[in-house]
Amino acid sequence: MYSVAITTLKQDSILAEVILHVGECRLNQVQQTGDLLDCLCRSIIYQQLSGKAAAAIHNRFLQLYSDSLTASDIINTPDDVLRSVGISRPKISYLKDLAQRFEQLPSLDDLQKMDDESIIKCLTTVKGIGRWTVQMLLIFRLHRWDVLPVDDLGIRNAIRQLYGLADLPNKKTVEQLAQQWQPYRTIACWYLWRSLNNS
Repeated sequence: MYSVAITTLKQDSILAEVILHVGECRLNQVQQTGDLLDCLCRSIIYQQLSGKAAAAIHNRFLQLYSDSLTASDIINTPDDVLRSVGISRPKISYLKDLAQRFEQLPSLDDLQKMDDESIIKCLTTVKGIGRWTVQMLLIFRLHRWDVLPVDDLGIRNAIRQLYGLADLPNKKTVEQLAQQWQPYRTIACWYLWRSLNNS
């Protein structure tokens, strides 16, 4: 599935070492399957939290709703109930803003027909949804293969460690380094994230 991407990425000798160490790309095993509302709620909850803490809060959030999650469910849930499952006040306001705007947003099918930058421009109109949040949707739900989340701390940490940089790389450094990974920067990012777990 990823063989052409791997061949391209191995032209970067440092990334080739990571690929050898990590092994087969298993990005397809962590892809999300939920609808757009669920995926965006998940992305908001996961912002600036460790994966483990975010997963626990997200699970408690979903348990508030017996059926599939709807925008009206979120609008009608009192803030103190959302606080009780561990969601911060700012994120509650983001979730409510998303729910109120949700009917005006494109469907997942519509998003599939749009290019990455158009999707980012469209979804970042929602309060609390920034470029990184939409990029996670592009990677894990829309399965786009050439996404580079330059603001992702994990990506920047991995690059600093692997490429022997003194400091965390800035956006321009990440973009320049990643030029050689096109059009498979998503796959490169998966390996960078995995390198942190394997180091």
